Amino acid sequence: MKLKPKANQLKYLNWEFGIFLHFGIRTFCHGHHDWDGRAMDASLFDPSELDCDQWMREIKLAGARFAVLTTKHHDGFALWPSAYTKYSVASSGWRGGKGDVVREFTDACHRAGLGCGLYYSPAQWGGEIDFSNETAYDEYFIGQMTELLDGRYGTIDYLWLDGAFSGEHRYDTDRIVGKIRDLQPDILIFGLDDPDVYGVGNEDGYVDTRNFYTKTIDRFGKEKTMFLAAEGDCRLRDSWFYDLNPQSIKSTEELIGMYESTVGRGANFLLNIGPDDRGLLAPEDVARLHELAAEIRRRYFMPLPFEAAVMKDGKYEISYSRETYAMISDTVNLPLVRRVVIEEDITEGESVREWRLIATIPSKYPYTDWEVCLCEGHGIGHKRICTLPAIRSPRFKLEVLDHDGDYKIKSIKAYS
Repeated sequence: MKLKPKANQLKYLNWEFGIFLHFGIRTFCHGHHDWDGRAMDASLFDPSELDCDQWMREIKLAGARFAVLTTKHHDGFALWPSAYTKYSVASSGWRGGKGDVVREFTDACHRAGLGCGLYYSPAQWGGEIDFSNETAYDEYFIGQMTELLDGRYGTIDYLWLDGAFSGEHRYDTDRIVGKIRDLQPDILIFGLDDPDVYGVGNEDGYVDTRNFYTKTIDRFGKEKTMFLAAEGDCRLRDSWFYDLNPQSIKSTEELIGMYESTVGRGANFLLNIGPDDRGLLAPEDVARLHELAAEIRRRYFMPLPFEAAVMKDGKYEISYSRETYAMISDTVNLPLVRRVVIEEDITEGESVREWRLIATIPSKYPYTDWEVCLCEGHGIGHKRICTLPAIRSPRFKLEVLDHDGDYKIKSIKAYS
């Protein structure tokens, strides 16, 4: 069933690449892990050189279009002076108890013109919250959502909710989601009922090739089918928060593979970098981030000069113009093609279900040119990157084998 995406979901998919920023009390407690329950005193939080503008400069230079900050992780420590808990920056002594990381992050994000996202973990093991009282816990959840989304931090584009469970607790999701959307009507939500974005099932930056946008959500006996934008998140290091583990920074080769597996399969790529205990992005992390950006540009900045895709004999086709092809004296002088990028127009929903990509192999002799299928797949969506055996071809054809209603291909581009 083809479902139409919302305008903010299309905006989100056009962002393609974002940076996750895990930062909090855990940044100052190396070796801690999720749900380990080890005490972390608020006084340990002291990012003496915090510079969110530095974060944004490096993020923007890397080509990312949005950023997401952990405002409260499972430990319960709030990065803003919340009235609903004593376990926050206000109790840390940092900046005389007057500091507000969420303020500095959102201001810097807006100045940089990046999509502004806030992460929030509804569940937590620290702080003073009584999880056994579901009503009281819902009030706490809504109270903190109100502080983050009531406009004091400006427009928030994206709310990343890390799951919706805390033991056996059942949230009043209708009320909570209703409040969130009332506070920020255009916000994108990850998690809870009525989401806009879903995680692809792992936190390793890989998307299954059979990736369709229509998903059925079944939570607490309620089932609904909706259009959801896909996201693949992953870590630059082997920890979400900054730790003393620079040896674990992923190689550029591995990261570009993740990029091509997420963005190249119609999803967004959300790469996590944990700011260090100074409050800065560590130089070794920045260096690898920019190496990744350089490799993305090297592969995808300049498409080969094929003409725009046209429908011909029931297939979309790209080819060199007659003039360009006439200047090539022999097929050996054709540039090698290593990747073809296909974009479907999903304004009215994703339609293409099965497809194959065919290359023309020109004959050097007085015989008919022949064709070879280089790859095939399930679904195209926002973008599909086809990695190919290096091939010299003057023409590529996209054959759609199965589709849900009318379909339209927005562009097909070839890269060397």
